[in-house]
Amino acid sequence: MKFNLAHLLLAFTVGILIAGGAFIGNAHAANQPHMYNALDSLRNARHQLEIAESDKGGHRTRAISIIDEAIGEVKLGIDAGN
Repeated sequence: MKFNLAHLLLAFTVGILIAGGAFIGNAHAANQPHMYNALDSLRNARHQLEIAESDKGGHRTRAISIIDEAIGEVKLGIDAGN
């Protein structure tokens, strides 16, 4: 099975959300370093995709969209953990 950038980002996003969900269960304060690290990583990944050269058959654009969704979910998770 051939993996492309969108599959990789989707797997990364799902992993972050799963890890974040486990962490949120134990987070009772605003100090959520893993969630904020995940948010920073997602923002960095989005930036790298934005500066990538071509659209890669629409996959780059789709990956950016998936990352935007993941950023929203992480922010909701942070809010829920506070």
